[in-house]
Amino acid sequence: MAPALSLTGALDRLPEVRRPRLLLSLLCLLMWAPGLFSLPPGDRDEARFAQASRQMVESGDYVRIRNGVVERNKKPVGIHWAQAGIVQAMEALGLPARGWIGSYRLASALGAWLAVLGTFSLGRALVGRRPAFLAAALLSATLLLVVETHIAKTDAALLASIVAAMGLMGRAYLAPSAFTARAALGFWLALGAGVLLKGPIAPMVPLLAGLTLYAADRGWRTGAPWLRALRAHWGIPLMIACALPWLVAIGIATEGRFFQQALGGDMLNKVGSGEEAHWGPPGYYLLTFGIAAFPGAFLVLRALPGAWGARMRPGTRFLLAWAAPTWLLFEAVATKLPHYVLPAYPALLLLGAAWACDPLRRPAPRWLAWLGWAALFGTAIGLAAGAVALPILADGRISLPGLLAVPLAAALLWAVASAARNSEWSRAGLSGALLAVPLYWALLGGVLPHLTAPWVSPRVAAMVAAEEVPAERFGITGFHEPSLVFSAGTATNLLGSGAEAARFLAAAPDRVVAVEGREAPRFEAEAAAIGLRPRAVGRVEGINYVRGRRVAITLFRAG
Repeated sequence: MAPALSLTGALDRLPEVRRPRLLLSLLCLLMWAPGLFSLPPGDRDEARFAQASRQMVESGDYVRIRNGVVERNKKPVGIHWAQAGIVQAMEALGLPARGWIGSYRLASALGAWLAVLGTFSLGRALVGRRPAFLAAALLSATLLLVVETHIAKTDAALLASIVAAMGLMGRAYLAPSAFTARAALGFWLALGAGVLLKGPIAPMVPLLAGLTLYAADRGWRTGAPWLRALRAHWGIPLMIACALPWLVAIGIATEGRFFQQALGGDMLNKVGSGEEAHWGPPGYYLLTFGIAAFPGAFLVLRALPGAWGARMRPGTRFLLAWAAPTWLLFEAVATKLPHYVLPAYPALLLLGAAWACDPLRRPAPRWLAWLGWAALFGTAIGLAAGAVALPILADGRISLPGLLAVPLAAALLWAVASAARNSEWSRAGLSGALLAVPLYWALLGGVLPHLTAPWVSPRVAAMVAAEEVPAERFGITGFHEPSLVFSAGTATNLLGSGAEAARFLAAAPDRVVAVEGREAPRFEAEAAAIGLRPRAVGRVEGINYVRGRRVAITLFRAG
């Protein structure tokens, strides 16, 4: 315990630390390394993103986004270019990266790292150096961002572009006369990168913040000098130009289907209805904030009343204008997923860190303080309980790393509570960030990668590889999760029924087919009808955690 607590003295010595970014980078490495490369590909979004990027590398087509032969017209191409570029760079170094999910996750980890460093750089001007360091450290430990770094999709990279843009916008707001054309160029290029990553979401955040500030500052009277400093007259065309070549190319390549499906089928459906069963009521993000923002949520909740009281301070005003309208917009959208409000987290954590480092801070209302403690203790205990229970429920065994999570969670809670008892809130926050490292190691590095039942696809792929059969001669029915295609190979044949599986196996020699238990009767009936004698050569049992049911998959050759 003492070594961990002694590390929190780094915050007190921060004015003497010459390389705070190096310390933050080391913290990110320690925080995110467990499981980043050892966790199997997840269903469903991660496998779909990674497979589309893999097909770009395999086909050389960097315009269209496809999963197998199906067009994936939902999100822009930016993350796929980033993932494909990393894969090609690794392969140029002789590393077998194409079929390894870890190589696709590097884009998310890189984006999260840039977001952490950007939060520190932004926060120095808004709240001061020490609070900025604390906020960046808490962001690196935030449960939601830790999860996003381990998923090969868009949101961690999107956060980096938004933090960069908001950091530059914050400088323009605080000192418009010192905001150069070069800084304005960086602002619009960051938004252009965000458009390539997730369309209008990136420019939406500064737009909402700008409208809020304009209204709060009565910009029609003051003239809003920060708005002129951003040089929108040439910046907006530049932002559009960043994505325009690809937008034209994808429009031609898909004959307009990309815009029809991405805007009409994906974005508008999320606004008006709970797409893909992800509906949530207004207040969903508020209710889940204590879990998603663990371990820093308890500081943010304590800081909000004081932040509102200090809203006339330019830095605080900017952070509130950043977080509040973005949060409210996503609360109003029908489709809700935890990562949607991630762009507001850096601003909220900067407000929480500023409160913790302020010797004249206002005490939080008692009910809000207790709510913060409930979030901290509840999430830490929940993570420890999950680490213990998951191996038992999934595989029927006890995991030593899972058991270690219990004292690690207790150590985190004891350290935070001890510092808080002495009103050392900055030390409490940094203690939570530092002691989250071993807790995440236990869960993400020790428990999850070593489960057996949930990771069905890699085991099926290994069973096929043991038969020395390429993907084009392998078919499967009854289990079509995207992780299987990524694990077994792009040419995997997804068969519609057990009867089709029997015909596939009989059509050519040296084929294998995997049949999930629910399709077995139809497979056996068709095999008997066509005179096929299938021979079982392997079997995998596990849990399809997306559907919440047990599966049993048998691999057959023609007898």
